[in-house]
Amino acid sequence: MEKMMRFQYKPVRRQEAIVGLFVLLFPVLLPCFFASFSHASPSTFLEWSVPKPRHLQLLSSALQRESSDGEPTDLWAPLADQGWRPCLGGSVNAPPLPQKSEGYLQVFLDGGLNQQRMGICDAVAVAKILNATLVIPYLEVNPVWQDSSSFMDIFDVDHFINVLKDDISIVKELPDDFSWSTREYYATAIRPTRIKRAPVHASANWYLENVLPVLQSNGIAAISPFSHRLSFNNLPSEIQKLRCKVNFKALVFVPHIRALGDALVHRLRYPPTESQPLITDDLTGTTDRNVKQMPQKFVVVHLRFDKDMAAHSACDFGGGKAEKLALAKYRQRIWGGRVLNSQFTDEELRSQGRCPLTPEEIGLLLAALGFDNSTRLYLASHKVYGGEARISTLRDQFPKMESKKSLASSEERVLIKGKASLLAAVDYYVGMHSDIFVSASPGNMHNALVGHRTFENLKTIRPNMPLLGQLFLNKNITWLEFRQAVVEGHQNRQGQLRLRKPKQSIYTYPAPDCMCQA
Repeated sequence: MEKMMRFQYKPVRRQEAIVGLFVLLFPVLLPCFFASFSHASPSTFLEWSVPKPRHLQLLSSALQRESSDGEPTDLWAPLADQGWRPCLGGSVNAPPLPQKSEGYLQVFLDGGLNQQRMGICDAVAVAKILNATLVIPYLEVNPVWQDSSSFMDIFDVDHFINVLKDDISIVKELPDDFSWSTREYYATAIRPTRIKRAPVHASANWYLENVLPVLQSNGIAAISPFSHRLSFNNLPSEIQKLRCKVNFKALVFVPHIRALGDALVHRLRYPPTESQPLITDDLTGTTDRNVKQMPQKFVVVHLRFDKDMAAHSACDFGGGKAEKLALAKYRQRIWGGRVLNSQFTDEELRSQGRCPLTPEEIGLLLAALGFDNSTRLYLASHKVYGGEARISTLRDQFPKMESKKSLASSEERVLIKGKASLLAAVDYYVGMHSDIFVSASPGNMHNALVGHRTFENLKTIRPNMPLLGQLFLNKNITWLEFRQAVVEGHQNRQGQLRLRKPKQSIYTYPAPDCMCQA
């Protein structure tokens, strides 16, 4: 029997907004009730307690704004032509690959999806520099996310090899003569074929002087660790363009991720009405009603606010002593005393823009920019520290907020369930197909999508973190003052192209290396 889910979207009235605000204020109004549980351990306390809103005056004003006021006319306007085009060069005049490779190059990549993505691009570039045959990169299990997904679980490997066939030689696995070269082999002893101390942002000459001899002597070289091991400066133009070709053309997600992503985008564009159910088992997402229904616009908000991020920032997020203690213990256990931010006060960190925005704060930013409670919003996130209780302030401001879970059935999500890299891949895909993308904090997902959307000339809002930090520290600021400061502070942070400066990442700033002026 066909399973169907019905989604109803009703306008939020002012009375409903006030009720929502009362729910948020409940812990504040009745502290005695919550004090009775003070004997609970910090972890237990945090699992059930409702984080208190930190900006009640601003939140109250944001909740009471009316959608009938209308959004600014230029809010959804696509970026104007900025006079730059993707410019990766063709293979027509490219010299043919040398007949003989110097040997096999293995790389072992740690980090999350987007850090690994950049490492893959660098691996192709290093293989080109060395005239080596690249073995499909090995993705390490992330200690935080515990995801063992391989390259072939995430990316379309045949597409990857085909797009790069004129640039480097690539093999899916080593031949039998080198089958001994495994992660386990390098973990048990010092091996002459392993390059263990590649410097961060190493030059091309470093690879020619230190890795090429290993290749020539042994027929294989394994670099581990490899993330961030190639410089962004003083490289030939063709190497820079090749890195972008890998990032923007060769790395395509596997078909089932693209299919799920297309379905989510379609359901965001064509939401169901009260009389028309959403059939979530059909990944094509097409129905007869879509022919007449006008597509709607939507914003993707990337919310990196997991326990790892919250603890490493060393910021205070309003959860009281229990939350501070829990995050401090976690910070000590994971990083010891090696967290620079812990040397500063919360006020210093916020005024410098070094605290990730909470769900409440990203909602206030969007509201100040002109988005209202009729805005369709897709929440791209894995695990939010504090759970639904912390997300509720954002949901109250934007009741039409969706996610993978709300838009797709459990059957549709079965292939990505519990796999952080695949979940992030779906969010990346939806983020690339949105009208507007905004991230609540700097990080690899933010950097990767900012660069990719710059390459495609798509609108991307970059929060002015120092400005927002200072505004949120001002407890007496009015909604009018806050909104005016936010609008003025983000006029030139909505996708305007910025040229890469020395030492900056080519994956975040693809111009001028990978883009040409028209």
